[in-house]
Amino acid sequence: RLPVPKLEDTITRYLNAQKPLLNDDQFRKTEELAHAFEKGIGRELHEQLVAQDNQNKHTSYITGPWFDMYLKAREPVVLNFNAFMSFNPDPKPEYNDQLIRATNMTVSAIRFMKTFRAGYLEPEVFHLNPEKSDTEIFKKIIRFVPSSISWFGAYMVNAYPLDMSQYFRLFNSTRLPKLNKDELYTDEKAKHLLVLRNGNFYVFDVIDRDGNMLKPSEIQAHLKYILSDNSPAPAFPLGYLSSENRDTWALLRKNLLENGNEEALQKVDSAMFCLSLDDFPVKDFVHVSHTMLHGDAANRWYDKSFNLIITKDGTAGINFEHSWGDGVAVLRFQNEVFKDSTTTPAISPQSQPASVDSSRAVQKLDFKLNDALKAGITKAKQKFDATVESLSLNLIQFQEGGKELLKQKKVSPDAVAQLAFQMAFLRQYDQTVATYESCSTAAFKHGRTETIRPATVHTKKCSEAFVKELSKHSTEELQKLIVECSKYHGRLTKEAAMGQGFDRHLFSLRYLALSKGLPLPDFYQDQAYARLNHNIISTSTLVSPAVQLGGFGPVVADGFGVGYQVHDDWIGCNVSSYPARNGKEFLQCIHKSLEDIFNVLKGKK
Repeated sequence: RLPVPKLEDTITRYLNAQKPLLNDDQFRKTEELAHAFEKGIGRELHEQLVAQDNQNKHTSYITGPWFDMYLKAREPVVLNFNAFMSFNPDPKPEYNDQLIRATNMTVSAIRFMKTFRAGYLEPEVFHLNPEKSDTEIFKKIIRFVPSSISWFGAYMVNAYPLDMSQYFRLFNSTRLPKLNKDELYTDEKAKHLLVLRNGNFYVFDVIDRDGNMLKPSEIQAHLKYILSDNSPAPAFPLGYLSSENRDTWALLRKNLLENGNEEALQKVDSAMFCLSLDDFPVKDFVHVSHTMLHGDAANRWYDKSFNLIITKDGTAGINFEHSWGDGVAVLRFQNEVFKDSTTTPAISPQSQPASVDSSRAVQKLDFKLNDALKAGITKAKQKFDATVESLSLNLIQFQEGGKELLKQKKVSPDAVAQLAFQMAFLRQYDQTVATYESCSTAAFKHGRTETIRPATVHTKKCSEAFVKELSKHSTEELQKLIVECSKYHGRLTKEAAMGQGFDRHLFSLRYLALSKGLPLPDFYQDQAYARLNHNIISTSTLVSPAVQLGGFGPVVADGFGVGYQVHDDWIGCNVSSYPARNGKEFLQCIHKSLEDIFNVLKGKK
């Protein structure tokens, strides 16, 4: 179970995170408020939270508040919450054809779903000592241990089973817009796939009456039929509605339902997933990022648990809605689909589509739109286009080293990447600001994420040495500063992964106070608390053989969204920003910071 941290630990960690962001006077004030909270109302709330947690052993203390946070948010899901991960191309170039890849990936996705629902999907396990635990013999033995104690057997060899409670929402699931708070909807009985092309909506069954998957050649035939349909794009594409403010969208959806579209919407909401087929090839990585992060809203349904997007040249990616689950569940799905579709593809470039009557099997959905709905779509399109127009995406690949060299020098690769972001921001804006790094707490039942706070007194000191007084320090001194940052970052990461961060705990105490109708404690009204939660640098990382790059929008208007990957011999960085910040310059500063850090580690300056 996810532990509720001790209140005194949370306050200490909170103050440590505030230290680099505040001057002495501000810090004293924040410290006073924090200690008063710890002795007074905070203690009462903490005790209530612990009591509540003890009564709800089937879940975690963060589950309710976290779902609420996502589902009550009224901003559009696209760019604010949805993230993307793009697939690497198929190693066999001729398999990157749009129809072939769409067929193979769809078949692999259905195989994954059937394996998962049948209870045969290999459990997600974090192996601290893979030589001992990631072995056939361990799997054989653990298989016969009753599930109530099998986790203990895994612990004995340092293997940690991860929570998989989110996985069922991958399929047949949609976030439904409702006034004030959205709902998650799942219909596991539905057998059809939703395909979007050119703003038109198509559905066809991929599972037959007996629960078996359609033959791959039939899926291929239906997709070929959709790709060769030359129906014009709709004048009022429905997809734009899923990019709207949630309350606006909730009212428009009510109108849609009352206007005779219930059956069509039911098909959209219950579909296994949404396959978006785009009619253009991608030009470069920046174009891939734009396509997968937002694309053309006419050809997306952002409320589906995920959209599998495949462009004309077979470039593929996933855009996923974030309330139902976190990156770990989507990444597992992506890894399996990539591996399965590339190593055992269902069809080849020589395969012939089945001779079936696709015009009967494929249904094109028609939506009845009144003037209010047409106006709503037009307005949604204007807003969406304006937001996308203001979004910048930039990326770099730092080629002068990566994980291998950093491990050789005994520093944490993640710590070095985070240090580079701190250094870069200091170089560009001459300040240290609230920074967020996401860390999975899936080692616990119904765990979600915890925040690592990478801006520390150590990174501030090190960044200032590099940016402002490089000549004053010897290479050894600078190396020492980097090592200090790395050690401290490693500690923060370990704490967060073990459910010992402070962000989720404080968030839950605040949520509890508000749900009990109490006045908001002074601690939460501190400007410093608000500033710490205004995450100007928001970061997330993942490395996988299936994933080419990933990214997300800035979480605040004056922020950066930083998706990064530290590979064996290079580091990739994908940055999103709005006009308040210059993402291109930030990336140049990141590159310069990485250069400086690597040079110092190599003994040069």
